[in-house]
Amino acid sequence: MLIKKAEQIKSSEITPKDIYQQRRQFLKTSVNLGVGLTASGLFATHAGDVFAGYGLKSLKYSKNNKYNINEALTKYKDVTTYNNFYEFGASKSSPAATAHVLTTEPWSIKVEGLVEKPAVYNLEDFVNAQTLEERVYRLRCVERWSMVIPWLGFPLAELIKKVKPTSKAKFVEFSTLYRPEEMHGQRRGVLAWPYIEGLRLDEAMNPLAFLAVGLYGEVLPNQNGAPIRLVVPWKYGFKSIKSIVKIRFTEQQPVSSWTRSAPREYGFYSNVNPDVDHPRWSQRRERRIGEFFKRKTLMFNGYADEVAHLYKNMDLTKYF
Repeated sequence: MLIKKAEQIKSSEITPKDIYQQRRQFLKTSVNLGVGLTASGLFATHAGDVFAGYGLKSLKYSKNNKYNINEALTKYKDVTTYNNFYEFGASKSSPAATAHVLTTEPWSIKVEGLVEKPAVYNLEDFVNAQTLEERVYRLRCVERWSMVIPWLGFPLAELIKKVKPTSKAKFVEFSTLYRPEEMHGQRRGVLAWPYIEGLRLDEAMNPLAFLAVGLYGEVLPNQNGAPIRLVVPWKYGFKSIKSIVKIRFTEQQPVSSWTRSAPREYGFYSNVNPDVDHPRWSQRRERRIGEFFKRKTLMFNGYADEVAHLYKNMDLTKYF
């Protein structure tokens, strides 16, 4: 297993955006780095890498310009220190301070349910078979804030095609690791553990749905969901389940963790819809992390052209 766990990162040590941009230029010009995967493995460490002291490793990837939105990126510092990951504490700063204890090597994912190829797969069984790509997505969280992040990974549809769901499969259920000795937040009954999320199969097959193994050119830090997490950019961030260890294909709709905990506040679909208020706050405006002024919230987080057809003739105030 080639993914290494992230060490604890102090806020003062996290590389800012301008250094990241310099590093990106270095990646473009160095003949030693190349693009795509090598036969010997997924990751490569670069001599003189500016991230060398952080316990992270750089990824080889190609940029998918189709998914490169024309918006300023959120600073790496904010992306990696302002997180929702209740397994490591309820505050936004807790994951960055405590998630370094999580062991992410080795890592396997159990695929079960209505598929032709159920098995326990190593992460490399999915990742080494294709070139990693970079996609820039917005991530919208229910607490009225958002980020723009350059994710590295591969389409969820590629994994689904590999395991071959049967004709009865209608939903995909995801489970997070349950390891309370390392994930101290699981020692408290904030949610029913392990964390569960789900998608309808056609949602999961949409080209936007993405399994991320990195961001900003590097392996995912633990607090961001290492070593593999879901990114569903037209939904609220809590749908983007982290540290995935099980994927189950079902005929019945899964019960997501937040839906189980507070069904009046968190529906199964969790699409970004400014016309449906959260019971405790409006969803009509959001604040991008790093900005002072709020902006108008866009339907489906700005991805309506790509996903609105999935919900044709559905009452989105009822199926929220």
